[in-house]
Amino acid sequence: MAEPGALDYRSAGVDLDAAERVMEGLKSLVASTRDEHTVSALGQFGGLYAVPGDVENPILVSSTDSVGTKVKVAFMSGRHDTVGQDLVNHCVDDILVQGARPLFFLDYIGCGTMDESVVPRVVGGVATACKENGCALLGGETAEMPDLYDKDEYDLAGFIVGIVERDRVLDGSRVRAGDVLIGLESSGIHTSGYTLARKIVFEAMGLSIDDDFPESGRSVADVLLDVHRSYLRVLSDALDAGLVRGLAHITGGGIPGNLPRTLGSDLGAVIDLASWEVPNVFRVLEEGGRVERDEMLRVFNMGVGMIVVVAPEDADGVLKSLSQSDGPAWIMGEVEAGEGVRWA
Repeated sequence: MAEPGALDYRSAGVDLDAAERVMEGLKSLVASTRDEHTVSALGQFGGLYAVPGDVENPILVSSTDSVGTKVKVAFMSGRHDTVGQDLVNHCVDDILVQGARPLFFLDYIGCGTMDESVVPRVVGGVATACKENGCALLGGETAEMPDLYDKDEYDLAGFIVGIVERDRVLDGSRVRAGDVLIGLESSGIHTSGYTLARKIVFEAMGLSIDDDFPESGRSVADVLLDVHRSYLRVLSDALDAGLVRGLAHITGGGIPGNLPRTLGSDLGAVIDLASWEVPNVFRVLEEGGRVERDEMLRVFNMGVGMIVVVAPEDADGVLKSLSQSDGPAWIMGEVEAGEGVRWA
């Protein structure tokens, strides 16, 4: 029997029993993403995954990211089942731009309290997106740190590993001046720019999480929590056919901050801003915060989630293929000699 006044981990703010119950409940979620190359099970110190043998000259591609302050919207709304999907899809898109298909994923949740009703919903979203992207959820870490996070808050990050044939790596070396740029529609804000978006919506516009988002017919929570789109499925055929010369995932930094990363040296791009209609969410943010258009283009994706670089002679065929997907695709510009991005 403990002495009166004796301290333990629970009195310090960490509930090991709750952590064990959460981990037990996560086993089925993790197991649901296993594939034929998954060797380990949840609970081991490291995740084990066999490199597929059908890739002759494999290159492993890795990336890590978070969903940023989008989690703040999850806290406000009490909706925790979509941010995990955001995390996985964002990471899938990040390695896709180098031609890689995902193999496995690891997640990290740092929280103030091990909430047994919240953590499984977050990880459930991770598992859902892993299955949709053909990716094994190999393991992860959930850390209860009451001195670092508020009671009802958490942070969410992920780590992904994918694979690509060495001669199929997209590194900018195939991009040429005159190549065509095809835009793929985003599914909203995705996971970048939420610090500014929240300031506009909740401070400048004075809206609450359950209010109607202007001109949308949906609530603020619905619009701000739209799931980050994965482009793996829509781009797979074009990648398999070797028709893609480059890809740019439009995240923080917008088009001008991300498109140059996929172009070769001494190459820039010209973008026709009239080639697509900016979605309502960005027009509302721009007007509600009186944000300059250049700043909008630098912070948000403005409706363009991925840009595909193709040779001029392949543009019509690729565009037709992409247009049959679950979102619009359009020609939005071309590669040119020079540096950076200019607007037409």
